[in-house]
Amino acid sequence: MRLVKTALIVGGGIAGMCTAIEMRKRGVAVDLLELDTEWRVAGAGISINGAALRALKTVGVVEEVLEQGAGSDGVNLCTADGTVVGKLPTPRIAGPDIAGAAGILRSVLAGILSRATLKAGVTVKLGATLQTADLQTDGQLLVRSSDGAEGRYDLVVGADGLYSKVRSMFFPEAPAPRYTGQGSWRAVVARDAKTTGVSVFMGKATKVGVNPISDDEMYVFCLDHRAANERIPEEQWKDVLTGLLMEFSGPMATIRERIRTSSLVVYRPLESLLLPPPWHHGPIVLVGDAAHATTPHLAAGAALGMEDAIVLVEELDKASSIEAAATAYMKRRFERCRMVVENSLRLGEIEIAGTPSAEHAQIMRDSSIALLAPI
Repeated sequence: MRLVKTALIVGGGIAGMCTAIEMRKRGVAVDLLELDTEWRVAGAGISINGAALRALKTVGVVEEVLEQGAGSDGVNLCTADGTVVGKLPTPRIAGPDIAGAAGILRSVLAGILSRATLKAGVTVKLGATLQTADLQTDGQLLVRSSDGAEGRYDLVVGADGLYSKVRSMFFPEAPAPRYTGQGSWRAVVARDAKTTGVSVFMGKATKVGVNPISDDEMYVFCLDHRAANERIPEEQWKDVLTGLLMEFSGPMATIRERIRTSSLVVYRPLESLLLPPPWHHGPIVLVGDAAHATTPHLAAGAALGMEDAIVLVEELDKASSIEAAATAYMKRRFERCRMVVENSLRLGEIEIAGTPSAEHAQIMRDSSIALLAPI
């Protein structure tokens, strides 16, 4: 890569690791800062759509993801009693031998990517984040991390999530994350033989689904309406989630009982953010949730972060300047990310209203088709 010989990635999540791996393929010396001293990942299972599988294939880990996760084709759309009323196709855009979608335990995916990051030769420093980054007369950034270390880099990539410190430092006019009125629940339970793929069940104001994440486990995802962004004590999570599922019968009734003995239930309020252009400030560029945090209605948040990594590195590889590369990256990414963020918000609004809507189905279809497009 002509433009960038040294780069600092701030944030060791999915987008940050994919950016680091792709840069190392071009010979860039990459340092990665991750604030968590144990490089952990929050959450339970994660749904991986076709766009994410395509991106993981580019990064070079899709085979391992499918070996340790579970691939499937199509999404069953069901009523609260389990009656299947439709099926959303998931074309195999990553290749004929790769499923159209998949699920995996989030910590397992993070482990696959962290091993790939280290194998690629990325220098990872845990327990530290960006403190200052000052542009020098030679165009490089003089960076100081929170542990007092200093370094010089051609590029700094902010991949530090929804509450990005990089964004707050260099994009002071950025909007704050917005609470959307829904909460997200996740649980991991034993997989039964009948669960061969993804199914989504629609209740009155609660949407719940299941997705296999391995040969013997599946994860349950549930969205419910919460007018206020309130703290729910962790010791109450199982009871609250099983209570939300009381309106569901059929398959979900059995799964509800399994949640009572599940060792992993997590909750988070849903927040959203879309940073207006540009996503760069000189040689400082944002990727992933730091620029466009979406709610999970289209299961596309991880895919967008992976795609950001791939596109940014592609543009850096062929541009005549970092400014030109960042502008080209923005041009390729903004509308796609805007579509996912705004359509996901609209789907949430319809679900909160609690009334069946042809608009909901149309947005799901249109968005799924749009995500099939090349990046």
